[in-house]
This record gives sequence, C-alpha cells and structure tokens, in this order.
Amino acid sequence: MLRHVALFRWKDGTTEDQKHQIRHRLAELPSLIADVRDYRFGPDAGLVDTNWDFAVVADFDDADGWRSYREHPAHQRIIAEHIGPAAAERASVQFEL
Repeated sequence: MLRHVALFRWKDGTTEDQKHQIRHRLAELPSLIADVRDYRFGPDAGLVDTNWDFAVVADFDDADGWRSYREHPAHQRIIAEHIGPAAAERASVQFEL
C-alpha cells in the first residue's frame, strides 16, 4: 500500500468559494479513478499557526496506482482549474504503509 500526502498553502486572497470548489471537485475523484483505495482531505484545524492550510491524503495499492491518479485527466483538470490558481505553495510525499 502506498500513501500520498499533499499539503497546500493558499495564496492571499483565495476566497471561500474557491476553497469550496476545490473540496467539491476533490470529492469527485474517488468515483472517477479506480486506483484510489482511500481518499481524505480537508482544511487545517488551526491548532498551529505555521501549519499548512489544506491536506489531501490518498491511498493506493502501489506506485502504479498513484501514477494513474497523478496523471488522470480529472485530477489534472482540478489542478489546472482550481488548485493551481489558489495555491501559493505545495508539498507532497509518498510512502509505503
């Protein structure tokens, strides 16, 4: 099993509507991408000022499943149309479970 974690810091001025659209579009991905085994995401709980603003955690059977997700047109469309315009910074990691 492979876990993918992506963290985002939003640009100043990112609106609540933009954040809502990101969450709405991300929620569609598990039903569109067969390789996704578990998919969770959400805003930071606000407990530490230096935390990132938003996280996505996704599980896959293996690295090929993650690559399929990464390159899937629906995922790429969300990045281009919603996340890219809102994200100031992104960090990610993949690790074996």
